[in-house]
Amino acid sequence: MKKLLIAMLILSALGGGVAFAAGATDQPGSETYADPLAPFNEKMFWFNLKLDKWILRPVATGYADVLPEDVRRHIGDFWDNVGVIPRFANNLFQLKLDRAGTEVGRFLINSTLGGVGFFDVADPWFGLKEHDQDFGLTLGHYGVAMGPYLVLPFFGPSSIRDAFGRVVDGSMNPMSYTLPWYVSFPAQAGATVASAVNYRSLNLQLFEDVDRYAVDLYGAVQDGYIQRRKKREAEDTF
Repeated sequence: MKKLLIAMLILSALGGGVAFAAGATDQPGSETYADPLAPFNEKMFWFNLKLDKWILRPVATGYADVLPEDVRRHIGDFWDNVGVIPRFANNLFQLKLDRAGTEVGRFLINSTLGGVGFFDVADPWFGLKEHDQDFGLTLGHYGVAMGPYLVLPFFGPSSIRDAFGRVVDGSMNPMSYTLPWYVSFPAQAGATVASAVNYRSLNLQLFEDVDRYAVDLYGAVQDGYIQRRKKREAEDTF
């Protein structure tokens, strides 16, 4: 479930964030995207920015002051390891059986030799690379269009298709069907927040310069998200 709004901010910035207004652009080489939900999206976009500025970043900064970077990177490996089920399932749904098998192998190796997943040894030791997939990409694999752009509160850039995919991926968490909802919901929410804080703590300085790369930050993030998803779909087509 990678990643929150902050991830898209840096992706668009590092990609040279194209500046354009939502739904219209005069920048050479860029595209025009339908954004019928723009009024809602813009409100959610700025809500997420304020959330990052006033809550997420300060918490992540304090967190980074307590834990060394190496430790935080290993914690990131742990969260990545426990998220194996959607990756395995979506590779399987797309009939990429070798990649689905690789995900199983990575999980078993990292959960044992990698100390419950705190160390990713499957790649450097055995050459087993992660094949990240989600249900939104699975739908795209079978020809379902992304639909209108959508900014989700807390989770950031998405689309109608990818938001539905996020719900499906979330339902694959074993806690969803092994624990009562009043236990599983706060547990999953806590895990999401913990993962987000850890991720943000590893990218504190980079986000300081994000807004220098785009005149229209909303448009740049929209463009970055859509282009990234289209690239992933193209890479996964075979």
